Amino acid sequence: MPSTQKPMRYGHTEGHTDVCFDDIGSYIVTCGSDGDVRIWENLDDDDPKSINVGEKAYSFALKNGRLVTAVSNNTVQIHTFPEGAPDGILTRFTTNANHVVFNRDGTKIAAGSSDFMVKVVEVTDSSQQKTFRGHDAPVLSLSFDPQDAFLTSASCDGSVRVWKISDQTCVTSWPLLQKCNDVINAKSICRLAWQPKSGKLLAVPVEKVVKLYRRETWDNQFDLSDNFITQTLSIVTWSPCGQYVAAGSVDGCIAVWNVDTQECVERMKHEKGYTICGLAWHPKGGQIAYTDTEGNLGLLENVCNRDGKKSSGKVSSAVTKDYNDLFDEDDDFLNTDLIEPRSSPKVVSNEEDDDDDDLMLASGHPRHRGAIIEDDENSLDTALMKVNSNLEKDDDNDQDGSIPVLPVSTTQRPFYDGPMPTPQQKPFQSGSTPSHLTHRFMVWNSIGIIRCYNDEQDNAIDVEFHDTSIHHATHLPNSLNHTMADLSSEAILLACESTEELASKLHCVHFSSWDSNKEWTVDMPKDEDIEAICLGQGWAACATSAMLTRVFTIGGVQKEIFSLPGPVVSMAGHGEQLVVIYHRGTGFDGDQCLGVQLIELGKKKRQVLHGNPLPLTRKSYLMWVGFSAEGTPCYVDSEGIVKMLNRGLGNTWIPVCDTREYCKGKSDHYWVIGIHENPQQLRCIPCKGARFPPTLPRPAVAILSFKLPYCQITTEKGQMEEQFWRSVVFHNHLDYLSKNGYEYDENAKNEAAKEQQELLMKLFALSCKLEREFRCVELADLMTQNAVNLAIKYASRSRKLILAQRLSEMAVEKATEMAAPEEEEEEEEDFRNHLNAGYSNSTTEWSQPRVRNLLHEQDMEDSKEADAVEEVEEMQKFRQNPFCKTVGLPEMSTPKSAVITSSSQGRVNPFKVSANQKDPTAHSANILDNMSKFSKNTPTPNSRAVNKQKSPVIKPLMPKPKSKQALAATFFQPRPPHAGDKAVEEKEEKAENILPEIQAAPTENKRPKTGFQMWLEENRESILADNPDLEEADIIKEGMSRFRVLSSDERMVWTEKAKGGAASNSAEAKKRKRPADAKNEGKEKLEEKSKEDSSLPKKRKPLDPSTNVRLSAFAFKQS
Repeated sequence: MPSTQKPMRYGHTEGHTDVCFDDIGSYIVTCGSDGDVRIWENLDDDDPKSINVGEKAYSFALKNGRLVTAVSNNTVQIHTFPEGAPDGILTRFTTNANHVVFNRDGTKIAAGSSDFMVKVVEVTDSSQQKTFRGHDAPVLSLSFDPQDAFLTSASCDGSVRVWKISDQTCVTSWPLLQKCNDVINAKSICRLAWQPKSGKLLAVPVEKVVKLYRRETWDNQFDLSDNFITQTLSIVTWSPCGQYVAAGSVDGCIAVWNVDTQECVERMKHEKGYTICGLAWHPKGGQIAYTDTEGNLGLLENVCNRDGKKSSGKVSSAVTKDYNDLFDEDDDFLNTDLIEPRSSPKVVSNEEDDDDDDLMLASGHPRHRGAIIEDDENSLDTALMKVNSNLEKDDDNDQDGSIPVLPVSTTQRPFYDGPMPTPQQKPFQSGSTPSHLTHRFMVWNSIGIIRCYNDEQDNAIDVEFHDTSIHHATHLPNSLNHTMADLSSEAILLACESTEELASKLHCVHFSSWDSNKEWTVDMPKDEDIEAICLGQGWAACATSAMLTRVFTIGGVQKEIFSLPGPVVSMAGHGEQLVVIYHRGTGFDGDQCLGVQLIELGKKKRQVLHGNPLPLTRKSYLMWVGFSAEGTPCYVDSEGIVKMLNRGLGNTWIPVCDTREYCKGKSDHYWVIGIHENPQQLRCIPCKGARFPPTLPRPAVAILSFKLPYCQITTEKGQMEEQFWRSVVFHNHLDYLSKNGYEYDENAKNEAAKEQQELLMKLFALSCKLEREFRCVELADLMTQNAVNLAIKYASRSRKLILAQRLSEMAVEKATEMAAPEEEEEEEEDFRNHLNAGYSNSTTEWSQPRVRNLLHEQDMEDSKEADAVEEVEEMQKFRQNPFCKTVGLPEMSTPKSAVITSSSQGRVNPFKVSANQKDPTAHSANILDNMSKFSKNTPTPNSRAVNKQKSPVIKPLMPKPKSKQALAATFFQPRPPHAGDKAVEEKEEKAENILPEIQAAPTENKRPKTGFQMWLEENRESILADNPDLEEADIIKEGMSRFRVLSSDERMVWTEKAKGGAASNSAEAKKRKRPADAKNEGKEKLEEKSKEDSSLPKKRKPLDPSTNVRLSAFAFKQS
């Protein structure tokens, strides 16, 4: 006959509860944290006898009419049984005793206490005591050897010890348990037990197995385990015959093993999944009483026959089950077994009970379809013949009085031994509490709260708005029994399930409508139930049991319908975005297998996430899904981990908060109701001892801060890294909003960029101090151009010259990156013009960047002689000049001037030629060599956010950041028409506060050729004669080299020629010259003088020419 599990009943208040039978099995006795010992005639006893033994009872033992209890006044006392009369105190401890046990004949008790002591006391003479010292933490449990030779103890110090009672010495010790500091923190109470009568084996529950140790040798004989056990075992007990071991786990599983065959013969799951803390076998076998940590008492009947043999009828009935029963509705979870003792299994869901965190299977073993391959008589007969023949063999062995055992037959062996399927999570509405409650929240979000009252007096819905300017509070009747709700600033959306008479309905109260009809209802097709609903801006959606998502306008027009790949779990809307979570498949070992679709329902309809897997914490399920107030998808799982979509990293999910860190107790949780990215706030309701809050009293909202799970967050480096990347992640929404044409706060974007660059500079400084120069370069790569210049200054002052040189190269590269996309576009467009580039007689703007470029080259040459310290001082003076232009010209939208016009001294005189040109040949070669190293990489995502702002301009190191091909396209190419130049520059002026004079661009287009260009036109033929294979860029390079070899006077002649050819233009340019230019020219002369004066100290530091160039360069950059 299969074992049966009787319904549990309330026994004591919440807390540790102990249970045992009396000597003859006529009573069940329990004790609990209410300080009472209760005597039950049976499980249905409505009026058990109660004996109050103290304020709190931790443990008790019963033998020979004596009841011994460990109570909260640190004593072990004795009462008569069943009368309950006090009979004195056996022993005392300095703290409470955690466990007391009798020896086999009831003459001694052993008690273990939280003061690390174990005592053995004679019951008749309490003065006869033995104390066992050696544990380093509170004692968890004790067990007497049936032969009274040994005593075993388990402790919070992680050890299980065997003591010899006669001389109080420790025989052996095993480090089996997890260490902890107190009993309440212990993962397991480790109730161990000796085999009755012989005492040959000692059973110890360790993690998910029962370890059996041999007496005297103390070696581990074997372990008992089963796939049904998924959590730590905390208690074991032997059957009176010594043939079976029963064990209970912290998640409410009870398993029974046959010790001889090491086979699990019984499996039972607690109906609510509470921790099993008491387990007792009836003295005559057949029944197991058990208690849990919530004070409940349960009973398993017909566990084993009295002689220890399993019922043979059970296996036959399982094998001869009707074939159709193998594929019933529970088959999806594969959670029955041919040898399963119970009838139909139950799936334990946590919907009925909020404390049941783990979605566990009712049975640990799958139904084995492989056991019966075809529905024919042969397969059934074969199985029956095997079982019956084995039973007959066993009956022959019954004569000698030994306990017969049902052997392992082929039909009983598990065919599937892999991970177990997880029951699929049921659909839910985010921000709602379970639907079975009479008073519940239907939704709580950033707009308001919808409560539902469904009791004898009333069945109604109350709607409350956080901001009453949106709408006043509303009371709605609930005659259709709506179970789902959502709330937006436009409407209230309600849905109900279908009944036998009525279809499932979607009901919308469109309170923002300007007409008088503000409500509409839609009936779903027959046999299609609404399972999830949500509202967006101007639309509503519902997901149904037919795995369809239906979209409606807010006024009730049916729009798109699309299929879901699996049953829906939840959905949410925000603006134009719709996120749907559904089951992609069956999860295993407690994991859910969920997928996510993110769809934009605006004018340009597109799918952002195409059913990507939703990453949940191990063995968790989805608790909340929604959007931040700024429109970023987020979700929370049952382990309290909040994750957010990181649009900056290919739409991946990043954990941004662990709410469990803020919980004080293990059973406390935070119920999330909203997320804000700016300011960074997680709005939630603390729930003590529950997963969701009650409707009354009104819960208080708590605000938690976000923290990304970066490593070593206690160190300064880890802390700043976490702050930086959190700032990046939480400001990705600004890029999304701007890209999609939404309004957003420009100041917030600027503040975020500023904060990020400050953090990078702090990390840079920290890395400099730690001599991590390679790391400094990596950090600089994340910086904007502005911050890189500050980093160069910091590196130079820290005397890290190699680092400063590398950062200077990076600064030029960043300038190239900014213009690279536009350059490529124009190069492609004007490629056919390369052949006749530079030979047009018309005056075009191509001459302008070239003049500026030459001036920068000259500036580079001038700066080569300067001392580093004086250069920094000089640069500081420039920074203080109010007329000194610090606008980031390289970032302007006109590509040619963007890259080359990089002077930090504002608009320089395009016709000024410096007289100080000392042997430029070697220097220009170095610069051109360096140019070839710069690649046009795309800008880093972090620089993107700040590049539009003011940034310093690199004066000496940015003359020619383009590659050779780009130079050819820039210097000797007619520009496209300039109709839009003025508008572009005006736009840049507004965005970046550029001085108004920059709008004079159209007049600049009439500037004449420079002296070098005129010289190149005349000498082009001779260059080609010497090098016929040269390309355009190489011709220019060769021309530059030759032009620079000319003496200063010869070059001046060519410059004068160019000036003479355009006197009118020159005069016009003088008219437009700003006051700042005059000052800047004066400063340039001062610079040249100071550079010549400082050439002597420079020679004391012999560096290679390119190093000198770069080191002198960084000092002249302006921030």
